[in-house]
Amino acid sequence: MADRRRLTILGGGGFRVPLVYSALLGGDSPISSVVLHDVSAARLGAISRVLTAQAATVAHPPEISVTTDLTEALTGADFVFSAIRVHGLEGRVIDERVALGEGVLGQETVGAGGIAYGLRTLPVVDAIARRIALVAPGAWVINFTNPAGLVTEAMAAHLGERVIGICDSPSALGRRVMRALGVPSARLEYAGLNHLGWLSGVRVNGENLLPRLLESDEALASFEEGRLFGASRLRALAAVPNEYLHYYYDTEDLVRASLAATETRGEFLLRQQDECYARLTSPSADPLRSWTAALRKRDATYMALEGLGERDEAEGGGYEAVALALMTAIASDTPSDLIVNVRNRGTLAVLDDDAVVEVPCRVDGSGAHPGSGAALPAHGVSLVTRMKSVERAVLEAARSGSRAVAVRAMACHPLIDSVPVARRLIAQYQRHLPELAYLR
Repeated sequence: MADRRRLTILGGGGFRVPLVYSALLGGDSPISSVVLHDVSAARLGAISRVLTAQAATVAHPPEISVTTDLTEALTGADFVFSAIRVHGLEGRVIDERVALGEGVLGQETVGAGGIAYGLRTLPVVDAIARRIALVAPGAWVINFTNPAGLVTEAMAAHLGERVIGICDSPSALGRRVMRALGVPSARLEYAGLNHLGWLSGVRVNGENLLPRLLESDEALASFEEGRLFGASRLRALAAVPNEYLHYYYDTEDLVRASLAATETRGEFLLRQQDECYARLTSPSADPLRSWTAALRKRDATYMALEGLGERDEAEGGGYEAVALALMTAIASDTPSDLIVNVRNRGTLAVLDDDAVVEVPCRVDGSGAHPGSGAALPAHGVSLVTRMKSVERAVLEAARSGSRAVAVRAMACHPLIDSVPVARRLIAQYQRHLPELAYLR
């Protein structure tokens, strides 16, 4: 590809950044240079060592530069990849433990933890979006900062259609379902919000093959969501939910398992990554070997507490593949079909046009365009509309600085559903997270 582009990664010292860089080394990438930005110079140094090792055997790899200056990082960017974590993994641990102290789920994007994460992240991404609009108005922003749909909607207030949220869960679900059906490609009918969607159709030559899948116990047992939700439930739903629906469908079991566990997911990741970054800063360590070993352990334990077990080894194609496909489609103006987070624009009738939804889109040089025909299953409508009202309350709380609105967001969430609990949660989060001092 003759026209080469510059990619800026916000959160460039993050553990998963080497996955993105690895995807750029495949030869078909439109990216010729990568700028890593982070608030931590130490983490930037550690991760840049891994990237340098990845590039060592590749001819003409994308150039790497690092900076802690946001304006410097953004100036001249064609694409901006946002993958920041405000208050780091320590914040995730607080999200989890405060929620569990009230007997509710504290998963980082679902329930109380997701709201706390959003409340401390929205002021930061709002400032970032304003800076991008000022110094890189022509850049395309690919958001992977969680909660991805909520953050994308906040950034869209300043960036409009030039911010697109991504998640690997819907595309991975589609690949697993197609593999179970034995078809190489299909038109996927998927709709919802980020971490709250359903696959309701898998069409090949106009025929929906999903009913065939749902009829087969063997086929359903061959992929992760089939095992996670079970054949009888999937048949009753007449759809395959995103794995994160497990938190809504099996809440009590997951709360019990979380309370009984010796450590939360955040505590595991914090411990593992502290060890990994310590090794990466050692001059005698092999940075790529150390990082790869930590990645394998991380992936092998993903959603283990939730009963998912180890991921399929041949899965591949995570969020870095979605990001690369998105950048390639835009840079080359070559249409590609991807499930991403964009403004609704009439796609789902139950939501307004500005609501960010997760639906199949045709992506080309002019951005991501939701396809026609996306529809929520009837049993998902009330949950999606309720969760969008929760997201809107979080956005309002972040804009206004209102503690009362933040409490309302907590209380309205179906996994909390209690004003007294919501008040205690907000008070505890404010006690432990200085970023929430703005709520008054």
